Formats: sequence, C-alpha cells, structure tokens
Amino acid sequence: MEALIPVINKLQDVFNTVGADIIQLPQIAVVGTQSSGKSSVLESLVGKDLLPRGTGIVTRRPLILQLVHVDPEDRRKTCEENDPNAWKNGRLYKGVDGEEWGKFLHTKHKIYTNFDEIRQEIENETERISGNNKGISDEPIQLKIFSPHVVNLTLVDLPGITKVPVGDQPKDIELQIRELILKYISNPNCIILAVTAANTDMATSEALKVAREVDPDGRRTLAVVTKLDLMDAGTDAMDVLMGRVIPVKLGLIGVVNRSQLDINNKKNVADSIRDEHAFLQKKYPSLAARNGTKYLARTLNRLLMHHIRDCLPELKTRINVLAAQYQSLLSSYGEPVEDMSSTLLQLITKFATEYCNTIEGTAKYIETTELCGGARICYIFHETFGRTLESVDSLGGLTTIDVLTAIRNATGPRPALFVPEVSFELLVKRQVKRLEEPSLRCVELVHEEMQRIIQHCSNYSTQELLRFPKLHDAIVEVVTSLLRKRLPVTNEMVHNLVAIELAYINTKHPDFADACGLMNNNIEEQRRNRMRELPSAVPRDKSLKGPGGQSVLPTEQPPAEGDGPMMSGGAQGEQEGGTGTWRGMLKKGEEGQGEDKMKAQSPQKGHAVNLLDVRVPVARKLSAREQRDCEVIERLIKSYFLIVRKNIQDSVPKAVMHFLVNHVKDSLQSELVGQLYKPALLEDLLTESEDMAQRRNEAADMLKALQKASQVIAEIRETHLW
Repeated sequence: MEALIPVINKLQDVFNTVGADIIQLPQIAVVGTQSSGKSSVLESLVGKDLLPRGTGIVTRRPLILQLVHVDPEDRRKTCEENDPNAWKNGRLYKGVDGEEWGKFLHTKHKIYTNFDEIRQEIENETERISGNNKGISDEPIQLKIFSPHVVNLTLVDLPGITKVPVGDQPKDIELQIRELILKYISNPNCIILAVTAANTDMATSEALKVAREVDPDGRRTLAVVTKLDLMDAGTDAMDVLMGRVIPVKLGLIGVVNRSQLDINNKKNVADSIRDEHAFLQKKYPSLAARNGTKYLARTLNRLLMHHIRDCLPELKTRINVLAAQYQSLLSSYGEPVEDMSSTLLQLITKFATEYCNTIEGTAKYIETTELCGGARICYIFHETFGRTLESVDSLGGLTTIDVLTAIRNATGPRPALFVPEVSFELLVKRQVKRLEEPSLRCVELVHEEMQRIIQHCSNYSTQELLRFPKLHDAIVEVVTSLLRKRLPVTNEMVHNLVAIELAYINTKHPDFADACGLMNNNIEEQRRNRMRELPSAVPRDKSLKGPGGQSVLPTEQPPAEGDGPMMSGGAQGEQEGGTGTWRGMLKKGEEGQGEDKMKAQSPQKGHAVNLLDVRVPVARKLSAREQRDCEVIERLIKSYFLIVRKNIQDSVPKAVMHFLVNHVKDSLQSELVGQLYKPALLEDLLTESEDMAQRRNEAADMLKALQKASQVIAEIRETHLW
C-alpha cells in the first residue's frame, strides 16, 4: 500500500512535464476562503515554513505539493532516482548536512535545502505568470518535498475563495477563483479537503458549499476545522467535531494554527505541533487522539492510498487506451523526411492510386454519408442525366401551328398531294437539337465530381499530404489542370454526337420503318372511312365554272373555312387531276366564330368569288386534311425522337468515360510525376508545415509520457493493492 502514493507522484511528474491534464490523477485539493488557515495546515503537514504569507490573496496559482517520505539512509537512492548525476557532480548536499530538501519541476534538477529560498521561488514564479496585480492563473507550480518527517501525500493548494475584489484585482475575481477550484475538485479522483475556521459558523462555510456542488454525497470530502484556539470564551467546537452540525462522511478533524505573532517571532512548526497537542488535551481531552495535525496527516495518507487503490485499475486502462490513440495519431503524422526523392514519389503514387480507387469504388476509406467517386458518376449517368432526357418532351416547344407552317413552307407555290418529307426533317432536327444542352450538363456534373474526388483523397486517404501544404497545393493544381484540359475535348465529342444525329435523318431505321408502316396503314384506313362517310348527294366529278373558266364553289354552298390564298394543298380542298373541282364540304358542327367570320367575308349569292379579297383568318380551326397532316408529322417526330434520345442516352456516358474519366485515370500518375518529380522542386514541395511539426512533437511527447506512465504502473503488482 505504501508504494501507491509514490507511484502517483511519479505519474504526476510525468504528465506535468508535458503539460497534460488528460489523466485525472488521484490527489488532495485544499479548498477554503481567504485567511481560513489553508497555508498553515499545509505547513503543519510539511513541518516547515515554505509558503508565502501576507494579507489579501497570496496563493494566486495552484501549488501541487508532493510530500515524499525518505529515510536518512535512503536519501542517496531517492536522489539518484530523481537526478542520476547528482552524486557525480557534487550537487546533492553541497555544504548542507540537512535531511530535508525540495525541488521544483520548472527548475529541473536544482536542489533547494533552504526553505526560505523555496518560499521566495514560489513568489517569483507566481509573479512571473500571474503578474504582481493580485491576478490569478490556472497554470500550476509543482513542488516536491523530501523529508523523513512527512507522510506520502499529494496536495494541491488552491487560491482562497473571495467575494469582493481589492486593489487591482479584476471585477470577476470571484468567478475566476470559483472556476479554478471547480476545475480541480470536479475530478472524481480528487479528495476535497474543505478548510473552515472554527470562529465562523459552519453553516456559512464556502468550502463545504463548493465541495457539496461536485460531491453531494460527501464521499470524497474531508472537513478540517482550524483556529480552535480563537473561539469566543465560553464556546467550543465539540458539536462540530462530533459531526452533529454538518455531517461529513470522511470525518472532521480540528487543528490549531500558528498565530501571526508566532509567525513573526519565527516559532517553528515542531513547537507549534507540540503546543497544539497540549491545547487539545486540555480543551478536548476525549477527542485529542482524533484531532491535530499529525492525525490529519495520517488520515490523509490513509484516504489517499485507499483512493488510489480504487482508481488504479481504471487509471491503468485509461493510460493504455490513450497510448494506443496517440500511437495511431503519431503514425498518421508520419516520420521526419530523410530521403526526399523517394518520399515525394511515394506520396504522388499513393495519391494517384487512391484517386483511381475512389473512382473504381475500391478505396480504403469509403464515404458512408453521401455518394462519391465512381458511384456518384454512375448516379449522374443513369439517374440525373437519364431522368433529364426522359423529361424532354418530344414535341416540347412545338405547336400544331408550327407544324402546319412547316408543311406549308415545304410545299412551295404548288399544292402538295402528300405531306412533304422536308417538313418532317426540319422539325425533327429542331427537336433533336434540344438534347444537346442536358448532354453538356452531364459532362459538367462529371467534371465537378472528378474535382471533388481530389478533396476526398486529401482528407481521408493521404493524411501525409497535410504535412506538406505546398505539395498538396501542387497536386491539386496538376489534377485540376488535367481535368480542365480534358473538359473541352469531352464537350466537343458530346457536341459531335448530337451533330451526327442531326447530319443524317435515317428514315430507314428499323424501329422507325415499323412506326411509319403502322402509321401509313392507319392513315389509309382513316381515308377510306372518310370516303364512305361522304354524302351521296354530293357529286364527285362536277364543278361550277365561273367567268374565265375558274372553278368556284356553288352559290348555295359557303366556301370552306380557311380557303384563302395562303392555304396549303390540303387546305384548298382535295383537287383531282388539276381540274379545279372543289370537294371541300363543311363538316357538321363547324359553326362558330370562324364560320361567322367567313360568312361575313364571303361574297353575295350569284357573284363570282375573288379569292384575293378574302382575308386570311388569324385563328381558326384546322380542316380535316390539315389535322391529319399535322398528326402524321407529330407522330413521325415523336417516333424518331425516341430513337435518337435512346442513342444519346447510351452514347454520351460512353463518351464521357472514354474522353474524361478513363483518360484522367490512365494519365494521372504520369502527369503528376512529369510535373512535380523534379530535383529543383523537392525541397520546396516537401517543406513541412510548422503546425504539423508541432503537433507531431506534442504527440510524440505525450506518447512517451503515456508509455512511461504505463511502465510505472506496471511495476506495481496487483497484490500490492490490498
């Protein structure tokens, strides 16, 4: 059991060396208000005057005080453990035969045998960090005292709780001190030593109040009642010491401090302890054995050892876990560069490999929150691009009037017996051209994803690149430039794919030929049906002749709607053999605004019709022939558009893969080597960032400390714990 506290002291030294507080070591924190006697209690435990004294706040930085018990014959061994060269260079007890000495962590191996010098060093170190304006700091001072008159303890002296700022203290001094105290006593491995003066009411104790906030059950709180000799006449602390006022599970211990007069008169601690024992025997004879400084020291030693015994298994596990984590972290930072040439080639090769593996889906670090690399490219091809093409309407932006106008323009000055093919070719090219924009957008999306893969590889796959920011930037620039060069080539190929479809409208395509045959059959059947539906009273081979032999409609029949000079062959009525016989008949139900307009514009009965005088209607219904011709063209456009869209949907991804994705994959490493693997660039590219170098050094120091701590704990056998 006695070996446990020195182990914790060694661990404290190890972790304070690297300035780490990730390990919560068992220790005793002294908490109390200003002038409650905290410093006097600590000096009584040490047996020496070593702490600064004065009015107001004196303790302005945490003081980690390690008390190490040594036997006189073991002094040489103890010193050699802490300073192996102490005996060789004669530094150990130069001119002093004393058996007690101290040592600060910040002064390395310097030995202090004069405790006045220790007090002065504490004051100087406090002012060096906290200044001389009564401010505080959370950076601790670590002092180790070796003496045969102390028990093994680790104590933390904290600034006294204050309420009102004095002098140059900041206005929030109370909050700063409170946060500093809570930082230490919130550690579940910390025993709280709550110091309260006996001449104050225990119910108003700030120390117990703060301790109860973090330890409501009082399982790790020990109360110390100081200044028992300063209580008012006729009063005593019997009820308090018996635990009848405020019960504390670890107990209450009363002590008697030296007065300021005793300190001024240089009364030593040994005499003070002797007078304390006499006072307790006289005032509290029944409780004298369970109070006093010596009993407090033994109790603290016992509590700390049992507390360390309970915390040690968890502490060992925590150290091992942290050591593994820091080992992994240090490995990710890499070793210092020795061979720059091979290191550069290795990093370039690794980046190129990871880039290609990300596209292929075989990367070591696979993203789980979103699609990336080859998976996103596949999604762009078959989801984004595919759905966009499917959403393109084959007749989008094309009205029936547009189709009719194209048919008319294709017929020229002569009326046509059949629908002109030129109109179909003109319109279908216009619709196919609409596939070019989504195809180019597909190339752009793939290019953006190829750019994103660079960042993905930098973050997850090649952590070493973070060490060399210039190399990382150079690699990003080379890959970006390569992608930028391939983008116009790919766009040109996609543009050519659409241009190829526009260059030759293959009406002999098997799929299109089947659609045309089916459509022609339907049209022929519809024509026969209309012929059967013609009224029998209407002659098929007679016509009325006007002046000059011109064919005109019978006066009892109004002209067909749309029979103007701009009509197509179908709009002018079905003519046979150029005889000029009109066969247009008004269909049933074709009455309305269009008919009224035509009647209003038609000549009176019995007069010849001058077609040049008939105005072309702006909005009208289509005749049966016009309707049929438009339907034929629209169906043919839709049929051929679907064929071309299918071709584009298949050929564009193939072109993007060949000209962009696969080309970059195949030429990436050679491009990187050719641009970056040059002797003149080695030193500049492999310049390590200062931040990364510092983090690697910190991780190396922490790993070394954890390994040493693990070795220290491993030296204790499990049987020593009980």
